[in-house]
Amino acid sequence: MGNKKGLTFVFAIVAIILGWTIFKQFDFETLKFEKPALAIVYVLTFIMSVYFLVRSFKEKE
Repeated sequence: MGNKKGLTFVFAIVAIILGWTIFKQFDFETLKFEKPALAIVYVLTFIMSVYFLVRSFKEKE
């Protein structure tokens, strides 16, 4: 049970860092990313980490 708490914490930290990085990389004036290829990797990893967080919270219920 302690291992799942650790993984949830890790995925939460990853999601926060990647969310902030995606926000910083996005140019709101031109509506484009500074580095589009890297942004794709960031977004995919962000989505996966959020998915694992939601899945772990659903398993608790």
